[in-house]
Amino acid sequence: MSTTLCTSIAELKAAAAALLAQRTAGKGGTLGLVPTMGALHSGHAELATTAAAENDVVIATVFVNPLQFGDATDLARYPRTTQADLELLDQAGVDFMFAPPVEEMYPHGEPLIRVTAGTMGELYEGASRPGHFDGALTVVAKLLHLGRPETGLAAPAADGRSAYRAYFGQKDAQQLALVRKMVADLNFPVDIVGVPTVRDADGLALSSRNRFLSTQERESALVLSRALRLLQRRADAREPLDIVSVQDLVNSAPGVELDYLEVVDPVTLAVRAENCQDTPFTGQALALIAAKVGPVRLIDNMPLG
Repeated sequence: MSTTLCTSIAELKAAAAALLAQRTAGKGGTLGLVPTMGALHSGHAELATTAAAENDVVIATVFVNPLQFGDATDLARYPRTTQADLELLDQAGVDFMFAPPVEEMYPHGEPLIRVTAGTMGELYEGASRPGHFDGALTVVAKLLHLGRPETGLAAPAADGRSAYRAYFGQKDAQQLALVRKMVADLNFPVDIVGVPTVRDADGLALSSRNRFLSTQERESALVLSRALRLLQRRADAREPLDIVSVQDLVNSAPGVELDYLEVVDPVTLAVRAENCQDTPFTGQALALIAAKVGPVRLIDNMPLG
């Protein structure tokens, strides 16, 4: 197969509907959507291959969304690797790469009406990057609408599962929780599928920002995954998490500036304060971490329990 590059909404919708009809003999099929900002790596490939294995047709979107960037320098610096992205998606079995220009997504300039992330979007990453999740949810809402073909989807399954599915990495845990909440609250006809974080052999979570780390900075960055694994081992043993000692571990790494390390409810993202320090851990939670390593800000997370 060969991944087709589409840059306009009309082109994408027509092509996706035609391919669905062709592959399912007009009986209705399933479509997977993989929203990305490009600069793709093995973590994105895992999203794409998962979607390809579960659907008749797959669309991956590559769009560097200006609404998510509070700093124009950060927006300009974000890597654009269109040809490499196309090749990776082709190998993963993706049918269409939708890479629209900004004018196609926002034909009237910056949108006046946006999706707001509410109080969940003001925590953690939202506190460090005000407005980031409003921009992210706004573009995800648009992409979920634009990726859905006008015809060709099967009826919902008996168990209620939609024939339209969108795939997000669990590495961006807060974003995934917010997308799920948006879809539930606003009744979007799509299933949100979370795909486990992909890591390098040394444990560092894959990120497009890793390329900006020096050799020494990358070595220091490994403290993030070490800290999360330590919390996971304590949670599995039903021991107190002693989160303060883990924060101290992160702060002891050279060149690492901890932003936050919290243990939270995996759905609401509310802090599980009672399980963070002296009491034995029970139930399920999610450990979230963010830190600046040299000039690069990294995030990671780990399910507990």
